[in-house]
Amino acid sequence: MNRRALLSTWAIACCGGFPSSGHAVASTEFFTVAERDGRWWFITPQGQRFFSMGLNHIDPAPLRYASNGDLWNRKYGNSMERWLKEAVAPDLKSWGFNSVGWTQEVVTRGPTNHRHSRAFTFEEYQWLDMPYCHQLPFADFHQWDAEVRHADFSASEWVDWCDYVAREHCARMKDDPKLIGYFYIDCPTWIHTRPESEWKGPLFDPQRLTTEAGRRELRDLATTYYRTTHDAIRRYDPHHLILGDRYEAGRPIAEEVIEAALPFVDVLSFQHFSTPEKVAANLTYWHDKTGKPVLLADHAAAIRQADGSAQHDGQGYARMLETLRAHPGCVGYHLCGAYLRNETRKRALRDAQENPDLEALQWITRANRNALP
Repeated sequence: MNRRALLSTWAIACCGGFPSSGHAVASTEFFTVAERDGRWWFITPQGQRFFSMGLNHIDPAPLRYASNGDLWNRKYGNSMERWLKEAVAPDLKSWGFNSVGWTQEVVTRGPTNHRHSRAFTFEEYQWLDMPYCHQLPFADFHQWDAEVRHADFSASEWVDWCDYVAREHCARMKDDPKLIGYFYIDCPTWIHTRPESEWKGPLFDPQRLTTEAGRRELRDLATTYYRTTHDAIRRYDPHHLILGDRYEAGRPIAEEVIEAALPFVDVLSFQHFSTPEKVAANLTYWHDKTGKPVLLADHAAAIRQADGSAQHDGQGYARMLETLRAHPGCVGYHLCGAYLRNETRKRALRDAQENPDLEALQWITRANRNALP
């Protein structure tokens, strides 16, 4: 029995009879995933092949810096609707992006406070009027999280919280054909930490993976997490794709976690800030191992400036996109933006006064248009 068949059999045996895929209900009304012409694709509600080229991190707050005066009110009348319709959507479409990956933007970054802006509301996605992915805040064990203790996945209050999250988000989005699917955690710390999260440790001690009992314990823990989140979503939304956690490919990833996720997600999603060759090798590894389509959900090539800021490397973006479009398992590439530069990320396609990064955008726009199916 090959590895892929083994994982499928294991999932059915260990996950309460769930099929070996979290695939959303087949529909002509919502995004799905399918293999066509020798490669994997998102499939639009109209049945068209779709390679997601999305921009992450879209937040209007830089327009309201004190140094900008009344720019926000004068130009957009203090209206998110006007900003999304008059600025964001036209820009993304003219630059060749066909989706929005993750709207939240980092706004503070430090050892005790590292936070992102809020996610878009259902109404804001409607004003944007583009295909989009949405993150569900089931838990906060992101590798950058500096403040929130680990959740107890066996506790009734966490199960209740998951139901509330799905009731608040998915029940409103369940009929939206523009929604591609749902993300969970950004770079979950299943078995690793970063300086910000070191105080609370990883969710599971990696030293315990040296024994079969420890590996089984992690598999059971992750199964509880993925089953609970999956079931919460499906109570309110039987249709849309589940894109799961965005795993940090530059840190250790436990195979037990991936195995536990397989019955409950439709796509394996990764953050990976590396060269096209290394990113492609990582995606190939997980696609071949699991048979799941893979998504590069957060990545950027950057050119560092002397003042500490960064500029997008447009040529680097083009090389990455070309590599991923040739990858038979990859269904998309989402650029770690942002749309507007703030003083925390210090990198964006427009600065806080809305001046565009013309050099990067020339390469990005050409690459996006050349990559269309």
